Amino acid sequence: MLMHPQFDPIAVRLGPLAIHWYGITYLVAFALFYLLATRRLRHPQFAGVARPAPWTRRDLEDMLFWGVLGVIVGGRLGYSLFYKPAHYAEHPLEILAIWQGGMSFHGGMLGVIVALILWAWRRDRPWLQVTDLVAPCVPLGLASGRIGNFINGELWGRFASPDLPWAMVFPQSGSLQPRHPSQLYQFLLEGVLLFVLLWLYARGSRRTGQVSGAFLVGYGVLRFVAEYFREPDAYLGLLALGLSMGQWLCVPMVLGGAALWAWASRAGAPARAG
Repeated sequence: MLMHPQFDPIAVRLGPLAIHWYGITYLVAFALFYLLATRRLRHPQFAGVARPAPWTRRDLEDMLFWGVLGVIVGGRLGYSLFYKPAHYAEHPLEILAIWQGGMSFHGGMLGVIVALILWAWRRDRPWLQVTDLVAPCVPLGLASGRIGNFINGELWGRFASPDLPWAMVFPQSGSLQPRHPSQLYQFLLEGVLLFVLLWLYARGSRRTGQVSGAFLVGYGVLRFVAEYFREPDAYLGLLALGLSMGQWLCVPMVLGGAALWAWASRAGAPARAG
């Protein structure tokens, strides 16, 4: 049985300035997105796109800026609405207190979707062409965020058998019983595994929208599985059918992704340069 290393959440102190590990993992996530997106532009769907204009690194930089805004605004609003609506209804100004913690992936995803819709509209680009470019570049950024969760000792797992070799005690949980290190499960499933599968799938000549649909299905299924090992939020517990809030939020994600993939499969020719 392992003990969670009690990391200092502050990585670097520069006088009054404190740089947190979680902030660093966000920066790593954005850097990984940019590096992978530049590689993605070499894939068949984007390498020679001429309409409405060729893709450039400047496009990626501009899109990343919009995406960062979508992640922060959507993630915070999603957490407030999905997980603590009553609290934030009484204290609406606390929604702005991002430094207190509390971000939702599903809310962040919705925020990014809105941001990409606006960016695609401003650039006169097909929205699904944009999301197909972005989707395979996202999972490693999610993996980086899970490392931040592990360093902070938050979002720990459910109780595990002491015989499990990697069972871990999280003192922050208020219990010395061993738990699943669910942050690492999510790092491997939603991050590394999803990236490998989606990157390999996206390298082929796919119909517009298929890669986006595959991402929604893949993330939704893997997150749904990981939630069986993650401790539900204490203020919510398990909901209908014994599922967590995270699992219920994955249901429309999987259904929507499957519908998008099926529609894209019948919609037209594979997305190629032109």
